[in-house]
Amino acid sequence: MEGLIRLILIMSVLTGAASASCPVWSPLQASQEMEKLQTQLNQWDEAYYRDGESPISDEIYDRLRSRLNTWQRCYQPAAAPLQPTLSTNGKTPHPVAHTGVKKLADSPAVARWLDGKADLWVQPKVDGVAITLVYRHGRLVQLLSRGNGLKGEDWTEKAAMIEAIPKKLAGPLADSILQGELFLKRDQHVQKIMGGMNARGKVAGAMMRQANSAFLNDFGVFIWAWPDGPADFRQKLEVLDSAGFSLAKAWSKPVSTLNEISSLRNLWFASPLPFVTDGVVIRQGTEPAGKFWQPGQASWLAAWKYPPAQQIADVKGIRFTVGRTGKVAVVLELEPLQLDDKHIKRVNVGSVKRWQELDIAPGDQVMVSLAGQGIPRIDEVVWRVSLRDKPQPPLKLSNASLSCFSVSAECREQFFARLNWASSLDALDIKGVSKSTWQQLYQAFQLEHIFSWLRLGAEDLVRVKGVSPARGMQIWHQFSMARQLPFHRWLMAFGLPLPKPAINVLSDTHWRQLVSRDEASWQELPGVGAERAKKLVEFVNYPQINALALFLERQGIKGFVD
Repeated sequence: MEGLIRLILIMSVLTGAASASCPVWSPLQASQEMEKLQTQLNQWDEAYYRDGESPISDEIYDRLRSRLNTWQRCYQPAAAPLQPTLSTNGKTPHPVAHTGVKKLADSPAVARWLDGKADLWVQPKVDGVAITLVYRHGRLVQLLSRGNGLKGEDWTEKAAMIEAIPKKLAGPLADSILQGELFLKRDQHVQKIMGGMNARGKVAGAMMRQANSAFLNDFGVFIWAWPDGPADFRQKLEVLDSAGFSLAKAWSKPVSTLNEISSLRNLWFASPLPFVTDGVVIRQGTEPAGKFWQPGQASWLAAWKYPPAQQIADVKGIRFTVGRTGKVAVVLELEPLQLDDKHIKRVNVGSVKRWQELDIAPGDQVMVSLAGQGIPRIDEVVWRVSLRDKPQPPLKLSNASLSCFSVSAECREQFFARLNWASSLDALDIKGVSKSTWQQLYQAFQLEHIFSWLRLGAEDLVRVKGVSPARGMQIWHQFSMARQLPFHRWLMAFGLPLPKPAINVLSDTHWRQLVSRDEASWQELPGVGAERAKKLVEFVNYPQINALALFLERQGIKGFVD
């Protein structure tokens, strides 16, 4: 990963970064944040360019470099973009320039690029370090890094340590210039599962370190260009294959439609491959003469990258949610991003304790991926801003599992969480009644507790502001159906801390039977240990719970009426 690679990768994420809003910072804070990030990037640059080490992944580096440039455009628009320090693009001219490859964002962009083109081929976009191999009179005379595309580092001495690079060639390749990718060989690498593994950084680091390393024997070479070689692409592949560069032929597939390209991209993304990849390259078989090649000006090839498994997101804000048992969860509000087919604006961190351990504040940047069933999750914090202006979590109520059956200032969110649970599929299954519906009903009738809605009649519900008469009648019908449900479903609505297997075998048919149970009798049920049995005895004997049970008796609910 040399200077041009850094620049290309930075530019590929600038579009998304530019769409993000500027942070709401004072000029002083903006200066402090930019200086802090610039200092860190300089340290990483020094480790990379001087020592050949990559302390962080390429993805994180590129995103943070992009973020610094975005901040600069926000607060110092007249200043020149900040560039990597100690960037050495090399001093040795390439006999044929490296063009780089244009990246296409999505299938419509690929379709537009394909329009009017013929003799098309697809190759895996191998994730490594771009190089030039120069052969003269049958002998390898130069191995150059890509550098800025026009000049690169001379790595010829290291070629002797890389078995995958032939040192002698005959026939048409005896005097040739080849461009390709130096990559870390892998066995059965599935990109969709394993990701990039920072393979490119490992190759670049090994090549830039002064000491020779046996690690170089783990490198392979994928030749993707033979400037001024045979005009027929198939002939190029055959000659390369016979000379020992067999990967080019094995992994170059002729295509003619977008569907064929998409199918190969999907196949390679999910299949075991001998290298790390980050997409596919689509190319025409015919190319202009090498003397016309210039960095950034290749019209005959383009890349279609894989969907990222992870993305870095800006934390816009932090809010807290309270569940029906009083458990507080932390939710991050994010600058919107796209992962797979998911449009993500927020992510649940989990408990307050985990949030505090992660030390996340507004303005930080976090790595987001999709867990099972497409649920977004936080993998790590990749950057923390200097100003740690974190909100205070709500005070934890004493005995929260027995609180907030009635509404109060400190109980509002937990109270609505209890109502929402009562109407859920696992409890009373009151269809079409969501948290927002409960909030409307509370505004209209000032519900005293979680079962106050049983007092409401059809004439009440049809006149709720914001609810049509027809919708009001539907709600009344659902409430009426809930009245007829069995005793066990009402225990679920209460939030009785009894595991579902125990609920399923519970023989009690009346509330007074539960009240008469001691800890030993509760432990006879599946999944109930000593600690849970103690909580159950406390629950059914709690004064507010018994007051609710008495209310249900007056409403004629089965299992509460004597």
